[in-house]
Amino acid sequence: MLDSIVTPVIKPTVRPLIKWLDKHHVSPDQLTVGGFLFGLLAVPLIVSGFFYTALAVVLINRLIDGLDGELARYQHSSSSAGGFLDICLDFLFYASIPLAFGLANPAQWGVPAMVLLVTFIGTGSSFLAFAIAAEKYAIQRPQFTNKSFYYMQGLTEGTETILFFVAICIWPQWFSVLAYVFAAACAITVITRIAGGYKTLQQAQQQQEAADA
Repeated sequence: MLDSIVTPVIKPTVRPLIKWLDKHHVSPDQLTVGGFLFGLLAVPLIVSGFFYTALAVVLINRLIDGLDGELARYQHSSSSAGGFLDICLDFLFYASIPLAFGLANPAQWGVPAMVLLVTFIGTGSSFLAFAIAAEKYAIQRPQFTNKSFYYMQGLTEGTETILFFVAICIWPQWFSVLAYVFAAACAITVITRIAGGYKTLQQAQQQQEAADA
């Protein structure tokens, strides 16, 4: 929901970093993989109770995630392969944080973590499934023209997920409540994406059939 607002604001601020990375011959894919591996350090930190350090790792990971696509565009090396790698590692990273909380305190946080993971699967699968069909019908979204995949909006997107991760790292004692609240928001995203995506694809198919007739 907030990504379309936040992204245009952040882009100009990271340009000096993009130029520095390009000067040192860092490739977008190297940045993607390196950021993902670094982000996984948050898992043992959360399990060990070092929540503020884990928060720093999460924020750095998300900063790197915002750089790889910009670096690809700056180097004129954007590719579907790079976009595929980026989105896969993003979803794996997102899933690792609820997993870490579930491992840290299985008795209290295990069930909320599992519920959260189920809704994460729902948001991720609805996102990717629609992106495949949107590519087939060449459905465009002008506010996300730089995305490698069709970027389907929802109540819970990248920005909201980051804010949720920040909240649970600052107030881990409220993880259960925050997890259920965010899971509910994710469920709304899944429902609206399925309903909206189905209607959009149905209309696109009908328009194509009419054009082919």
